[in-house]
Amino acid sequence: MGDPLHTVLCERLGCRYPVVQTAMGWVATPALVAASCEAGAFGFLAGAVMTPVELKAAIAAVKAATDRPFGVNFHMFQPGAEEIVELVIAEKVRAVSFGRGPDAAMIARFRRAGIICMPTVGALKHAVRMAELGCDLVTVQGGEGGGHTGPVATTVLLPQVLDAVKVPVVAAGGFADGRGLAAALAYGAVGVAMGTRFLLTKESPAPDAVKARYLEASPEQIQVSTKVDGIPQRMIRNRLLDRIERAGALGRWIRALAAGQAMQRATGASLGELWRAAQAMAREGHMSLPQALMAASAPTLIQKAVVGGDPDGGLMASGQVAGRIADLPSCRELVDRIATDARERLAALSAGRAAAA
Repeated sequence: MGDPLHTVLCERLGCRYPVVQTAMGWVATPALVAASCEAGAFGFLAGAVMTPVELKAAIAAVKAATDRPFGVNFHMFQPGAEEIVELVIAEKVRAVSFGRGPDAAMIARFRRAGIICMPTVGALKHAVRMAELGCDLVTVQGGEGGGHTGPVATTVLLPQVLDAVKVPVVAAGGFADGRGLAAALAYGAVGVAMGTRFLLTKESPAPDAVKARYLEASPEQIQVSTKVDGIPQRMIRNRLLDRIERAGALGRWIRALAAGQAMQRATGASLGELWRAAQAMAREGHMSLPQALMAASAPTLIQKAVVGGDPDGGLMASGQVAGRIADLPSCRELVDRIATDARERLAALSAGRAAAA
């Protein structure tokens, strides 16, 4: 009997275990990605918040720290997206992840270059669409997941998608341990993707004060808001989010413009580039221009917390699972624990089935 943890995800991505470290903005740095990959998981760099120059340096840093394969996350609306596509292909990273943007032609180009396309979706229709466009795998995030998220829980969305698409499916939203991995495999997924659990590791770059706030949060304090950019996002309730929730239409415009200026400073993009990116997001996402400006610029608010160490002055995207995480292991300790626990639970289920027979 083969190893139940050696799935098609491991075969395609070249990782030891079917566990993916997601591309959290400002958190999925080269150090975290390399540590995740060395531990046996598959890590994605947060290219969506990097310039092409920064991403090139980040890819080099990961390659210097590990010889394990890794991926890059990006979206086609960010400034410099075309350069990032060329860079990813030239650097021959193993996989790309994205939420929106690449069309069938771009996906085909990645695949011709031998790069796995592995988008993250939060709705059944989007999963079906990504499979139709030619993606190799689909990561399905239920409503428990952090950041932009949908309204349907993982336990409902995951089997819906598994029944609807023929490509392998990775489960995300609410996973943090071996029993979650065992459950996802039992559903028919080929692995799990985790963001918040990897954020709360020793190698995560988030400052100690921010990690402490994540560890203190209860599930009830990790809520969904539509006020940041008009799209549902799950975050830890804090002082800034409370102000955003109370703000009116004028406040949203002021915040959008301020966030745009902050994004310009962080990325070096021109105002024209940011404006065009926001317009493209507005068209694609059927949102207003202020919403699109915030969607393009909101990462700087997350940066203020997870890089700047200000848990009240920035936003803290978080999966609801943070409400039951209580420790800060190393990536190796975490992945080893997940693998051991998953194997024990799967073996116990098999033993029970054999006894019943």
